[in-house]
Amino acid sequence: MTSMEKRLHKELQLLQKEPPHGVKIDVESIHRNLTEWIVDLEGAQESLYRGEKFQLLFKFGDRYPFDSPQVMFIGNNIPVHPHVYSNGHICLSILTDDWSPALSVTSVCLSIVSMLSSCTEKKRPPDNALYVKTCSKNPKKTRWFYHDDEV
Repeated sequence: MTSMEKRLHKELQLLQKEPPHGVKIDVESIHRNLTEWIVDLEGAQESLYRGEKFQLLFKFGDRYPFDSPQVMFIGNNIPVHPHVYSNGHICLSILTDDWSPALSVTSVCLSIVSMLSSCTEKKRPPDNALYVKTCSKNPKKTRWFYHDDEV
């Protein structure tokens, strides 16, 4: 078993044993492929997304945890948020520039819930149409410009 696989097994066990409120792992997705996880996420009670349910796709490369996973919203309910594009890509610095091996699936999920919770107005990023038309399928190949930490 590689060190990446050991780390993923450890994170999976922790998420199953002590999942954060509103976060649930789709264990069936992991049985098919250890390097692709589907995580169910629920909007926090005190947020604009209260009661809404979302899905995140995590894809882990061979260099995880030294390299961040690819993380994006999938499915029919992608949140309308200034840092979430309509194709599910998420503009969040810990997913690229500010990634640390100390972070985990749990901490990424909690950061995304926090990002959603701090939103005061449901709207798409101003460049949504152009970005979705021209971006790579992999959000990690985007050169993000983090300019707004107010949302």
